[in-house]
Amino acid sequence: MAIKSFTIEELEKKPSRTDWKRVDALTDEEIIRAAEADPDNSPLTDDQLVGMSPAQEVIPEIVEAHRERRGSHRTPSKAPVSIRLNPEVADYFKSQGKGWQTQINTILREYAKSHQTA
Repeated sequence: MAIKSFTIEELEKKPSRTDWKRVDALTDEEIIRAAEADPDNSPLTDDQLVGMSPAQEVIPEIVEAHRERRGSHRTPSKAPVSIRLNPEVADYFKSQGKGWQTQINTILREYAKSHQTA
């Protein structure tokens, strides 16, 4: 099987196949039990831990993309605004689950980028 590479932008456009509601409902104990039962998930050895490098040094572009999308625990980089949407528009985005406001922001940001004059 060939390995396929994706850009961050391509990955962001791909729909998730993960059942995030089920994942979010898992307790810490259930996650630990599942990890311990997974034969492909053996605990790291001390030698492996010593040989690790910070993600920022290995894959800085992915770390930076993640930082741009992180939540409210970091310094706010967005302006709080109030916007009126048609009910069907609001309902659609809310039905997408967690992150619906970020999804609207992403769409509006891309629209704004594509309509900027040089």
